[in-house]
Amino acid sequence: MLNEAHKLAGTGSLIPADKSYKQQRHLYDSQCKAAGLRRMHGLRHHYAQARYEALTGWKAPAAGGPPSRTLTREQQLQDVFARRTITYELGHRRPQITAIYLGR
Repeated sequence: MLNEAHKLAGTGSLIPADKSYKQQRHLYDSQCKAAGLRRMHGLRHHYAQARYEALTGWKAPAAGGPPSRTLTREQQLQDVFARRTITYELGHRRPQITAIYLGR
């Protein structure tokens, strides 16, 4: 499913060109509300943290895991790989955005 979304968006955004992020977010939130769903953006945080743990074997700093600066060299390489993978999977280009979900 992620690969299909990446094919659809290419290097751009899934937000239609005629809408701003804020407009699309409002539409998304209202559709979720109509379906009885609340606080859906938290799912991205959960996914990122669960995926990080699956890729590294330890919790992300934001989920109570060790800060990146305390990792061994080998663990730091795993950390970088996991962060890049999750950044791609979430549709971001910059790992700094993903750091919001994972911590440092």
